[in-house]
Amino acid sequence: MALARGLAVVALTDHDTVSGVAEAQATAAGTDLEVIAGVEVSSEGNQASLHILGFYVDPHSPFLNDRLQAMRDSRLGRAHQMLERLREMGITLEWEEVQALAGGESVGRPHVARALLSRGHVTSVQDAFGRLLGPGCPAYIPRLRLAPEETIQMIVEARGVPVLAHPAHSGPAVVARIPELVGYGLRGLEVHYPYHSPDDVEMLLRLCREHGLLATGGSDFHGPDSEEGAPLGSVYVPMECAKRLREATGF
Repeated sequence: MALARGLAVVALTDHDTVSGVAEAQATAAGTDLEVIAGVEVSSEGNQASLHILGFYVDPHSPFLNDRLQAMRDSRLGRAHQMLERLREMGITLEWEEVQALAGGESVGRPHVARALLSRGHVTSVQDAFGRLLGPGCPAYIPRLRLAPEETIQMIVEARGVPVLAHPAHSGPAVVARIPELVGYGLRGLEVHYPYHSPDDVEMLLRLCREHGLLATGGSDFHGPDSEEGAPLGSVYVPMECAKRLREATGF
């Protein structure tokens, strides 16, 4: 799909796992497409969740994989607890159907939301999050999250470049923490993003200049059947961003 749409570089940044990287890179071998090994990790914030991307991580890093496994184990237990909460509310979902919707991915709230949608309990994935699965909702279960400094250090330990995902979309509380995150070792901001306005892009580019950060971007494509993100390749990201990101690895 990436080749058909004329892309030169893609980064595979699944949540809490690098298990798809080897297959993606093997599939792209011998083509003109570069597949960057990456990951996206949810980190604990004071007022909002911080999503931190790791580009060019070593997918074989024992340190990285041990930490990610702990997070996946926590997510699995959380999903079971959410199903129990829903069951107490009179909404029964089978674990097998949620697991099937995950398709081998790390099971999380989006898969529970999709199961609710398929059973007709909600009108959309957003409706599921808004009424049942989001913070403050009756079936919400908090998840294990590393502190921002731990998340950034984990990515650095795996020889990756840590970048704050969709900061403007995440809200002013996240944007306000950028100087603090730079102090922990943050190297870049996801500037070019489907839900960033032209004013957001201008503001984030200014912050990149002020703090000496890389500007990155992407479509946040979640798959052809997902309501999240945007179509693959739908967000223009200058090749200069990919070049500077590659140079930042020091390899």
